[in-house]
Amino acid sequence: MVYLKTYQLNEYRSRNRNLYPFNVLNGKEPEVFVFEPITVLYGNNGSGKSTILNLIAHTLNLKGKERNEPKLPGMDPDEYGFDSQYIDFEKYAKLCEYGLEEDEFGRKIAMPENSRYIKSEEILYEIRKIQQDAILKEGLMCNNIRKGMKIKDAKRLANSEEGDVQIYRFKWSQNRYSNGETTMQILTETIEPDNLYLLDEPEVSLSPQKQVELANELNKLARYLGVQFIIATHSPFMLGMLEAKIYNLDTKNYEVQKWTELENVKYFYEFFKEREKEFEG
Repeated sequence: MVYLKTYQLNEYRSRNRNLYPFNVLNGKEPEVFVFEPITVLYGNNGSGKSTILNLIAHTLNLKGKERNEPKLPGMDPDEYGFDSQYIDFEKYAKLCEYGLEEDEFGRKIAMPENSRYIKSEEILYEIRKIQQDAILKEGLMCNNIRKGMKIKDAKRLANSEEGDVQIYRFKWSQNRYSNGETTMQILTETIEPDNLYLLDEPEVSLSPQKQVELANELNKLARYLGVQFIIATHSPFMLGMLEAKIYNLDTKNYEVQKWTELENVKYFYEFFKEREKEFEG
């Protein structure tokens, strides 16, 4: 399923190359992004993968978007232009253009309410949070509220003996798993059918085998449960397994390429090819 069909970055480019997001966009001449059920933004560090995901999240006002405040507190963003050193990221994002998919009658399909931007830092934070006693009680309460429990009842349960038992069981079960397995669990529990998800390097903490498993799972979610993904990654295992359209952000025009044409993938190929004889013994 496709919800976000197209996205066009703001054409303005600042003369000041130190301004964000222009410091990663200057010198580029991208065409309109046209998205599929799974679309990958590939590129090396500094290519702008996370920046573009964050811009999309701000333009669509998705859950999980990063806060990017004006540099001068209390200053009205409309009082200064793009050439100011105090550029407003939100203002830039709102000037980017996007197109939603249409149904069979030509009507725009509304962006699903639970669509979300999930960052690698968010996943790592969730992993660390599991091990912090002070936050576990709050996490139990939030989970129960999300499931429909009233706030006062969730608080009462979290402070009860039964709540202590649930927290202990939760800690015990989580400590049985590695960070990679916990990452898989967080992603599969967070992603719901019929939504758009922006994923920033979801392979963090995953072994190659787990990356392949994750890619296969994302393929299934897109194929059978109506989920659309826009994924930032440079993992050759994710790139090779995802049934995706791939934009190479390392090129001037953000060209669409096959995974076998990408620099990172070719580097891995050459690395192992040069050492092929070591595997023959």
